[in-house]
Amino acid sequence: MADEPAQMSEEQIQLANQLFDLARAGETEQLAAYIDAGAPLEMHNANGDTFLILAAYNGAPETVAMLIGKGADLEAENNRGQRALTCAVFKQDVESATHLLNAGADPDAGTPSARATAQMFGFTGIDGFPTAQ
Repeated sequence: MADEPAQMSEEQIQLANQLFDLARAGETEQLAAYIDAGAPLEMHNANGDTFLILAAYNGAPETVAMLIGKGADLEAENNRGQRALTCAVFKQDVESATHLLNAGADPDAGTPSARATAQMFGFTGIDGFPTAQ
């Protein structure tokens, strides 16, 4: 018999939502403190978004850099198959995209990929991007 996933209390759900809001808002120091205190780095919200995906989508390059430094999964996908690099490219956030690329994020992974997104929206903020490899 498989173990049932643990149910979260209302307080835990509220805290999780607050942490996702910190990632969206680029509240780097506060989010880092929660992660250092034991909050799961790879927590996903109902849409499958991680802290890294939300920070990249919302133009929070300092938070993106902090999460990368703590070992966030660069290739985590949300429920739509989108990854942090694709989100940064879609928002034309050169600084976040650069952090992700320098850390090894794959520009050709995900649906759509960051490269395809760059081509679709004319993102050319990074040297050599979106040229095919």
